[in-house]
Amino acid sequence: MTPEYWDKAKRTLIRRDPVLATVIRSYRGETMKLRGKGFQTLARAIVGQQISVKAADSIWRRVRKSVVRVNPKRMAYAPSEELRACGLSNAKVLYMHSLANHFLENARQIRQWPRMEDEAIIGELTTIKGIGRWTAEMFLIFALGRPDVFPIDDLGLLKGIYRLYNGGEKMTKDAVLAVGETWRPYRSLGTWYMWRVLDPLPVLY
Repeated sequence: MTPEYWDKAKRTLIRRDPVLATVIRSYRGETMKLRGKGFQTLARAIVGQQISVKAADSIWRRVRKSVVRVNPKRMAYAPSEELRACGLSNAKVLYMHSLANHFLENARQIRQWPRMEDEAIIGELTTIKGIGRWTAEMFLIFALGRPDVFPIDDLGLLKGIYRLYNGGEKMTKDAVLAVGETWRPYRSLGTWYMWRVLDPLPVLY
């Protein structure tokens, strides 16, 4: 499902940012796809931590084949050795089990997330072992469809901005944030297109 803000955001940022406009037109007809399933989005984001999109996709396919249905109960009881055989590190196996147990134990609170502010959700998610701010931001973008997330520590976002806005040279954090300010209130869209600049495979969490 495409985020409801997508078309309006594209029109707005095409008018506002000529650099981003060129990128958007290069991927005409393509859109971000929301996952819509909170647990799966977070589990997939854990898989994708610090590895390439291609590697994450390969591992995720093996996890899905092993677990069959990626839900909290199945993941909580998935044997560690089976998850490691899918390509997950020992740490990521621990994170998967921690995430699954949190969902099983906090179902009522989790149902409140769609009505909570971004920072409140990030604060709650980052209490879960293995869920840092970046993973929480991926959840906001791909599960809740929040339009104005700017994951400043995401390497793909930074490399895309360096390439397009500074000839590939690194920029200060303030300079990167200034680019993001141009995209408000649709920084999620700008971030997605920076990922596309670097990788022909669309990011799916």
